[in-house]
Amino acid sequence: MKEPNPEQTASVLSIVLFSFLDRIVVSAYRNSHLKEEELDPLRDDDTAIFLKQRSFPHLDVFSGSKKRHIVFGLLYIFRWEFFMLSGLILLRALATVSSPIAMNRLLRYLETRGEDAVVQPWVWIVLLFLAPTLESLGSQLYLFINTHVLVRAEAIITELVFAHSLRIRAKAETTKAAGSAGKSKKSKKSQGNLNNLVTTDLASIVESRDFLYLVLFMPTQIGLCIWFLYAILGWAAWVALASIVLLIPVPGYVARLVQRVHKERLQRTDQRVQSVSEAMNMLRMVKLFGWEPKIADRISEKRDEELVWMRRRRLWDLFNSLINQILPIFTMIATFGTYHTIFQTNSRINQVINGKVSFDRANDFLQKTELLDAFTEEDITDAEMDENIGFRNCAFSWTKNAGGPDTALQRNFLLKIEKEVVFERGRMNLVGLTLWTGKTSLLMALLGELHWIPSSPDSWYNLPRRSGVAYAAQESWANIIFDTPFDEERYKKVLFQCALEPDLSLFQAGDNTEVGEKGLTLSGGQKARLTLARAVYSKADILLLDDPLAALDVHTSQWIVEKCLGGDLVAGRTVILITHNVALAHPIASFVVTLDSDGGLHSQGSVLDLVTRGPLAAQIREEETLRKNQLEETDHPDSKNPKVPVAKTDGKLVVAEEIQVGHVSSSAFKMFLVAMGGNHPFLFFFILFGSIFINQVLGVLRAWTLGFWALQYDEHPAAEVPVVFYLLLFAGVVFLYNLCLSAIVVFLLFGQLRSSRVIHKMLIESILRAPLRWLDVTPTSRVIARVTSDMGAIDSSLPNQIMPISGRILIMLTRLGTILIYAPIFFFPGALVGALGAWIGQIYTSAQLPVKRLRSNARAPVIAHLGAVIAGLVSIRAFDAQSKFTVELFSKINRYSRATRNFSNLQRWVAMRITILGSLFSAGLATYLVYVKQANASETGFLLSMAVAFTSALLITVRLLNEFEVQANSLERLHEYIHIEHEDPTTELGKPPAYWPGSGDLKVEHLSARYSPDGPEVLHDLSFHIKSGQRVGIVGRTGAGKSSLTLSLLRCIPTEGTVVYDGLLTSSLNLDALRSNITIIPQVPELLSGSLRSNLDPFGQYDDEELNYALRAAGLSALQNEMGEDRMTLDSSISSGGSSLSVGERQIIALARAIVRKSKLLVLDEATSAIDAVIQTALRKELRGDVSLLIVAHRLQTIMDADKIMVLDAGRIVEFDSPKALLEIENGRFRGMVDDSDDRDALYALVIAGR
Repeated sequence: MKEPNPEQTASVLSIVLFSFLDRIVVSAYRNSHLKEEELDPLRDDDTAIFLKQRSFPHLDVFSGSKKRHIVFGLLYIFRWEFFMLSGLILLRALATVSSPIAMNRLLRYLETRGEDAVVQPWVWIVLLFLAPTLESLGSQLYLFINTHVLVRAEAIITELVFAHSLRIRAKAETTKAAGSAGKSKKSKKSQGNLNNLVTTDLASIVESRDFLYLVLFMPTQIGLCIWFLYAILGWAAWVALASIVLLIPVPGYVARLVQRVHKERLQRTDQRVQSVSEAMNMLRMVKLFGWEPKIADRISEKRDEELVWMRRRRLWDLFNSLINQILPIFTMIATFGTYHTIFQTNSRINQVINGKVSFDRANDFLQKTELLDAFTEEDITDAEMDENIGFRNCAFSWTKNAGGPDTALQRNFLLKIEKEVVFERGRMNLVGLTLWTGKTSLLMALLGELHWIPSSPDSWYNLPRRSGVAYAAQESWANIIFDTPFDEERYKKVLFQCALEPDLSLFQAGDNTEVGEKGLTLSGGQKARLTLARAVYSKADILLLDDPLAALDVHTSQWIVEKCLGGDLVAGRTVILITHNVALAHPIASFVVTLDSDGGLHSQGSVLDLVTRGPLAAQIREEETLRKNQLEETDHPDSKNPKVPVAKTDGKLVVAEEIQVGHVSSSAFKMFLVAMGGNHPFLFFFILFGSIFINQVLGVLRAWTLGFWALQYDEHPAAEVPVVFYLLLFAGVVFLYNLCLSAIVVFLLFGQLRSSRVIHKMLIESILRAPLRWLDVTPTSRVIARVTSDMGAIDSSLPNQIMPISGRILIMLTRLGTILIYAPIFFFPGALVGALGAWIGQIYTSAQLPVKRLRSNARAPVIAHLGAVIAGLVSIRAFDAQSKFTVELFSKINRYSRATRNFSNLQRWVAMRITILGSLFSAGLATYLVYVKQANASETGFLLSMAVAFTSALLITVRLLNEFEVQANSLERLHEYIHIEHEDPTTELGKPPAYWPGSGDLKVEHLSARYSPDGPEVLHDLSFHIKSGQRVGIVGRTGAGKSSLTLSLLRCIPTEGTVVYDGLLTSSLNLDALRSNITIIPQVPELLSGSLRSNLDPFGQYDDEELNYALRAAGLSALQNEMGEDRMTLDSSISSGGSSLSVGERQIIALARAIVRKSKLLVLDEATSAIDAVIQTALRKELRGDVSLLIVAHRLQTIMDADKIMVLDAGRIVEFDSPKALLEIENGRFRGMVDDSDDRDALYALVIAGR
């Protein structure tokens, strides 16, 4: 049975005093640590599933809600909670005014010596105790309910963003040129923006929780204060009220300016987070290219732009604050109540402004993003075609405006079906031809990911989903089982048919091995087979396979075709297979569709017709010839090579996030203080705290001046009081006070911006310098959490608390000192109150710190889940697995909500106790002054005001100090990531000569390598020499060490031995210098968001002529003429990761980038697997010359014309010589591969022809 939440079983007194939290507080105080299961569980009505059922009918248009701003929907959902909050706000306002009324009546009693007194003084003394207690009670209950609402609102908004993300078009970005001024009416949301919505914007919404303060509390309290002043001053109070009303438009105008600046700042934050997200997602490419310093500079530029707007925002806040300081001077109502209310309103206005901007951004995302047609169009399926799969007379585009005229800077692909295409049910259907023909787009159209454009009244398209659809994308995502119940027999059969059994034997924990984010630990072929296995394992009747053979060698491809696609698990299911390799797959197919290069239908029909008489006949004959020239790669399931025994582990890759214990470390605080203080931190803080002290003295002098002015009317006739003199004196003191305050704010602002810039730079540089192993075990979401919510604490929370904490401590000490001068007997009560306050604060911190850490750690999984869903959006919708991922999100939200509710409740616990303690002190002092000392009215009033100020400062100081340490948990998390393991730093001695490298000569001697300092060796004593300009093929089974050799050459893993590149030891070179002069092209290259130009030349080092030449040399010219108006230019836009392009297109761009870099050493890791044979042939000719090539081959035909071939096995070189020499070795490994091949004669002929 589920444990109930203590709130639901606690008594009224327990809830009022928050004593139901005592169990958590005591446990944390005793153990200095809390586990998640020790926190109070969530109430049933706080769970994510309940909140969705309650809120979506009023917020989500697809759940029955009418279209309206999200704010109005939330107000309706929580209408009863806001009704209770309104009542508590009014109670708080009345209690706030009760204290000065009680003090006024008590002073009047003392002035008149009790004459005509109707009420005894003890009544007012009791009210002096009850009023702040009731005010605190109302305040804490208000915050208790308000926070409860906000935690629910956070969960609801996160659920809304997630649910809406499942509806948006996966590639909604148009391919406009980078920098184009045109804007779509529909918002285009990047992953950086989504991360900000659920981090920064949600934080701003939470901070705007006091909007009821502006709507109810402020008007009510000001009205009561005006009435109170009227009772004292008479008609003059109405003059003051008129002055306030007339000057109200001034702060309103400033508030609009602040809102505009804050909106711009958030846009810059989006850009920075997007840059960091992109860098993290492609950090391996960044490191392999030696781009870390330049990427760090680029992110720093984004950060500097953000800080510019942050500085503007802070200066406008200062201006707004000064206005609120000056307005009371003009109104001449400088009393505590009115002045305090107006002054405190300033910060709440800013918070409400921030919240409004964030609400608007969330609302824009929910209402202005481009959705799939399924959520915007009427049913488009002909009832008669329900079971058919296909199209008739229609077109498809990625965006709704793609049918319009294209500009020279815009490429909008249009898939056109001018006839009827109906795929055969229960059979294998092929879609093939050449690169860039829209084959993937055809699958996307079937899945509803593209916008449907009917071209005739009888247009239709259909993909029946009742019997299930499984989609295997080109990019690996998720695992094999996914959302299908586990069937061991079926699972083992899938592993066998997808040729995964040999791979599992090499994994440390078999099929329990974590593959990391985006399958980072898998090879391209393993990713392709894993994705295929997921589709085949599913029970779906329809399989959509997007070129799973492209990343495989020929014999593994043949195995997949024969054993898997032609096997019993696929038999009887409808398969639509995208492939370049029609020759290999056509024997098991029944129907074939081919597309033109412009996206139109080229041909369709039975395999027999198209193979024997149609346009595919010549292509298939050519592919058969090429396939016969390719050898079996050692990845083959039936490989005779012995398996390498691997020690079994639990297979965990991503490590759990460490939770610190105890107080925040002094080293973390030191890092923050040094970053804020710059080169002279001691001088900085001496000036800062000295200025704060002077400002406090001026504040006391300001109050004393006003009191001294009022005293003159008691001692002299009103006509003899020099009003102008005292007015100027008072105005002068206020001017000095505000001048000093402004100087402090500006001085602190520069320190704050400095710390934000320095710590952010340290964080980014630390992450960019992290070794690959750290990246493998650290999810991107944790890094995103550091650069968003944790950096947010450095940007605002922590620096903004320095001045209030310092000021409150000075106020508390000076007020207590003043009390002790007049009433020394209160030294012991004052010391006791201070000690008890500190003790309560210490207990509170002991509980709050671990809860804050649990809360921070619970946030990253929510961000990670959202990122994973965006990455696999098409697959999730294809498998109809939205509900599965929604349930997983609910679990993560519940975990975060549970920690947040406990976190907020603990704040109420400490505030209630400190307030009661302070009230007892004030009431005790009043009792002593009236009944024991029998002080006069002026002395009593003065000391009571000091007592109220002391107790108020005590409460605020305890709260601020503990809040500061709690917020410093973010500082601790940043400090942890700044001090992670790093690669070797850049030094002056590590810079190579300007002429280096002059050649691609590479000499390796006794090279051994391992993936971690204490891990097993993966390379063993390798020695070889590659002369400049030589082409060397590297072959070996999975796990032979091909990728490890590449990483060791780039010093990405720990190595022993020597590597000499063009005469220089690579171990003596800076990593960025080494890696920037060796280019590696992976099997599935990653691209940056921006223009094609920025991908070829990210840092503006080459002119357009060189870039265009590289594109032509890489094979783009072979396609440009066929693309017509859709041809790609240097200004064409590319989405993050290159997701808007096919794998083949990405490979062409990556090859062009390698040509641009002009490296003397080039490593190709099956970098042409998705490129057509014609382009590959042209590319091989282009790459000849003085460039040394290392070609990691899965298809041996690509290296038969190499100068040398290196055969690796278990991390050792077993053969290394020319192909001709290796074929002459009796019983040689390489010769055995060739002799066992069906194409033996053709392969020997290739070697002979190469000589």
